[in-house]
Amino acid sequence: MPAARAEGDGPAVFDKADPPPARAEVPVAQEGERDHDRGTLSLIWENDVFAGTDRNYTNGLRMSYVSAPVDGLGDWHRGIAGFVLGAEGVDEVRYGLAIGQSIFTPEDIEARQPLPDQHPYAGWLYGEYSIFAQRADRLRLAALQVGMVGPSAGAETVQNDVHDLIGVAEANGWDNQLHDELAFSVMFEQRDRAWLTRRVLGPELDLTPHYGFSLGTLQTQAKAGLTVRFGEDLRNDYGPPRIRPAVGGSGFFEAVDGFGWYLFGAVEGRAVARNIFLDGNTFQDSASVTKRPLVADFQGGLVLTFGATQLSYTIVTRTKEFETQSEPQIFGSVSLAVKF
Repeated sequence: MPAARAEGDGPAVFDKADPPPARAEVPVAQEGERDHDRGTLSLIWENDVFAGTDRNYTNGLRMSYVSAPVDGLGDWHRGIAGFVLGAEGVDEVRYGLAIGQSIFTPEDIEARQPLPDQHPYAGWLYGEYSIFAQRADRLRLAALQVGMVGPSAGAETVQNDVHDLIGVAEANGWDNQLHDELAFSVMFEQRDRAWLTRRVLGPELDLTPHYGFSLGTLQTQAKAGLTVRFGEDLRNDYGPPRIRPAVGGSGFFEAVDGFGWYLFGAVEGRAVARNIFLDGNTFQDSASVTKRPLVADFQGGLVLTFGATQLSYTIVTRTKEFETQSEPQIFGSVSLAVKF
C-alpha cells in the first residue's frame, strides 16, 4: 500500500498496481432524501354527487400542508409533539396546517320552512393545526380545529352559487341554518403499522388498525377502525387523506420512482357523545335532530402515485346518523397531493 501523504505534500499518487479508493456509495436511506425532506400539499373534495344525492353531509373542501420532518431537538413543533404525543428523539416530527369548509343540508332542499325530522342546514368554516410523531411501528397525531358554524361560514353562498353555475335549483331553507357559533375540536389518533404484512402474487397486502378520540363543542366522540390495502409501496403512507370525521390517512406520503398503486377497504366505528351539526348550537336554541350514538363508515377506493404526485378516490357508506334519517348516506372523496 502507498504511504500516507503528509499534509501539504501535494496530490496523492498511487501505484498502478494499487486500485484507486472506491467511491463511497450513497446509503439507500439517502436516495429518496430529496422527497423525504419536502412537504406535502393536499386538496380534498367530498360530495354526495357521486351517489346522485344532495342531502345531509353534502359537500366538503379542505386544503392542507404537512411539513417534512422538522430539524433540531429545539424546534418548537417538536416540543409540542413531546408534550402532547410523548414524542422522543427517535420520532420523526411533522406539523400540519389546513383550512376547510363543510356543508350540511336536509333531504328536501326545496322547502323554505323548518324540517324538524331532517338534517339541519349548517356550514362549518375552520382552520387546523396538527402535529405528527412517526416511528417505524406507528404514527400518532393530534390536531386542533377552530372555526365558525353558522351563516358566517358562507355555506349558503357557496352551495347556491355552485348550483346556479351547474343549472341546479337553489336550496331554499338556509334561513333555518344553525346560528353563528365559534366552535372547536381537539383530536388525537394513533395508526399502528400493519398487524399483517405479506406479498400475495407479487403485490403487498397489509392490515392496519387505528383508534382515536375528539373533544370539543364541535364533536366529542371515540373511534376505532381497520384498513386493508393491496398493492405496491404500502409503507409510503398511512392511507389517503380525508375530511374528518373519517377513516383518514396521515396527509403526507413518500414519493416513488415511477408509479405506485394500491386498492384499499376500511371500516371505522364511532361512539358519538356530541355532534353540533345534529345536536344544534351549544349555547342557544336552534334546529336539531335526535342523533344516533353509534355510527360506522365503510369505504373503499384506489390510490395512484406518480413520482411526487398522489391521486386517490374513495367511496364511503355512512350508517344513519340520526333517528329520522331515511337511509344511510353514500358520498365520494377525491384527493390530490403533491410533494414540493
